[in-house]
Amino acid sequence: MTVNVALLFAAAISLSPPMHVTLHAPHALLHLEVAATETTREYGLMNRTFLAPHTGMLFVFERDAEVTFWMKDTLVPLDMVFLSGSGRVRSVAAGVPASTADMPDAQIARRRAKARYVLELPAGEARRDGLRPGTIVHWEATAR
Repeated sequence: MTVNVALLFAAAISLSPPMHVTLHAPHALLHLEVAATETTREYGLMNRTFLAPHTGMLFVFERDAEVTFWMKDTLVPLDMVFLSGSGRVRSVAAGVPASTADMPDAQIARRRAKARYVLELPAGEARRDGLRPGTIVHWEATAR
């Protein structure tokens, strides 16, 4: 069942256990954790050493605006997909490099774009799953 995106994420912000969604990409179903609070967005996928194919995180922001991601303590390379409020892919930052513990802060990757939602996926996943500018995706809440 597809649900209203705004209502889904309003509910997610108030939930204490992690919420998950299934995102319908053109070539795959993606199973995503939801980061809908300032704390969960800040921590994101930090300190993870592995992401399985077709998994990742969906970052939810209160409004459509310029967002900046700093990849400190992100140990796996990622694709970042920046989405509008309607679920349209605006841009894809492919192959964002991982950081290491000894990496100077100035060398840690940063990515910035306008978005209401941002997907973080294993590097190469966006292309394989058909996520490119103009693609429209939808998602639904899943029980885990």
